[in-house]
Amino acid sequence: MKKTLLLLLLFSSFLNAQVLYETVPSTNLSESRQVKIQLPRNYETIKDKNYPVIVVLDADYLFEPVAGNVDYYSYWEDMPQAIVVGVMQPNRMFDTQYDDGNFLPTEQGASFFNFIGQDLFPWLGKKYRLAPFNLIVGHDATAGFANYYLMKNPPLFNAYISLSPDLAPQMTERLTDILQKTENKIFYYQATGTEDIEALRESTQVLHIALQNIENTNLKYYFDDFENATHYTLAGKAIPSALEQIFSVYRPITKKEFQEDILTAESPFNYLTEKYEIIENLFGIKDKIRINDFIAIAAALEKKADWDGFENLGKLARKEYPETVLGAYYLGRSYEGNGDTKKAMRTYESALVLKSAGDVDKDILMARAQRIKDDFGY
Repeated sequence: MKKTLLLLLLFSSFLNAQVLYETVPSTNLSESRQVKIQLPRNYETIKDKNYPVIVVLDADYLFEPVAGNVDYYSYWEDMPQAIVVGVMQPNRMFDTQYDDGNFLPTEQGASFFNFIGQDLFPWLGKKYRLAPFNLIVGHDATAGFANYYLMKNPPLFNAYISLSPDLAPQMTERLTDILQKTENKIFYYQATGTEDIEALRESTQVLHIALQNIENTNLKYYFDDFENATHYTLAGKAIPSALEQIFSVYRPITKKEFQEDILTAESPFNYLTEKYEIIENLFGIKDKIRINDFIAIAAALEKKADWDGFENLGKLARKEYPETVLGAYYLGRSYEGNGDTKKAMRTYESALVLKSAGDVDKDILMARAQRIKDDFGY
């Protein structure tokens, strides 16, 4: 029942996204290549926003699960909105050819490798608004093939979702060496299942052992081994898990994050600004700070009696949401905490004509102002 409900939610969400069918000309392949493109909601109405790109190999069957999950997760702000590009592969084995001597892409494999970087991305860049964050998704042969993009410097992709990869010989050693030394921020996810094809499961586990021992702060590595998942069913479990983990920093502040990170931080206010700086630096996205994140940080500041932090939060809230009472409320709390009750009262009263923000409304401000009047006789 739960699986059926999730599929219905994803299908309903997917219907609301805009899917296009395009033909990409190629100077590398002997013919043009068909792609499916899912644009984010409101892409046409928000003209000044750029979006990360998620390239899906094996798009004949993998595009819809990825696109549906991307639309669903971004709807709830658990990941940024993204442009999903599915590359059709009539003959995936030709597209993933590698040389039997050096185990690098050759013939059609080399042409397809160059098609992604030299044809597809320039074409996308002319037609769509792209942020500087790229993710690639592949399954078995195409998952193994996607690793070749890590051999470029800098890599074409910042993030990799590798589903039961069919790895070329020497790939484990090559990847381990590259990821140990990389100076680029790389997100790498791979998955297998207990009912996966045995040879692929074994090689995935060998690579997992190698990658989990890498000590490089530029690498964010994730791994799932799904109980009872087959070579094909593991994709349905792995895709949402991968998106959730890779984009974890983007999502709204969670209870776990509040308890473990924010309350233990020296400055909750600095934690908030650094969180959004990381989002901008990683994904090339400058979003407004969510109102719920403001409220979470305010709760931490209250617990820590950090009145200077409240002043900084109030100034930031006024900048981000000048039409709301949020900035005045936080500034008022700062003045109250530092003993300037008259200034706090005036600050609360000055904002009574402004809009509510979340659960902070003018009734709260009026109540605080009245309490100050009652206590101090102003």
